[in-house]
Amino acid sequence: MAKGRKQKNFSGTANSQEEQRFKQKLIDLRRVSRTVAGGKRLRFRATMVIGDANGQIGFGVAKGIDVAGAIAKAVVQAQKNIIKIPIVNETIPSEIRAKYKAVEVLIKPARIGHGLVAGGPVRVALNLGGVKNATGKIIRGKNKVNVIKAVFKALEKLV
Repeated sequence: MAKGRKQKNFSGTANSQEEQRFKQKLIDLRRVSRTVAGGKRLRFRATMVIGDANGQIGFGVAKGIDVAGAIAKAVVQAQKNIIKIPIVNETIPSEIRAKYKAVEVLIKPARIGHGLVAGGPVRVALNLGGVKNATGKIIRGKNKVNVIKAVFKALEKLV
């Protein structure tokens, strides 16, 4: 390796303290292909959500030649996209609705003891963010990546 160049470390050893602080959850893993002259090139696309269960969450989408590489790159992306969500009495302060492309999500606050009632990626994102009482609904759309982007768009409105 040439002098002065920084080596990228996707093994997770460099940021071990930061990775311990954040919990990670794999939302989506897909095998994607690209057609080239010699045939099809297979790669993997990983969508990860990270959170500290204290109001900070982030998500990342990345591709890699193997599954482990794609997940590691997605975690690095997620650490760059961290947002802070306000939590009041273990829930969000107000009802929010957001749309990203064809996906629309609705997240409502709930009283203490209600629990987290949401499906799929909405539940994972709110849980990792530290929201313990809320109701979430995916109104339109099934694409997990777009659902996560809609959830983050909604949560950014609260800030």
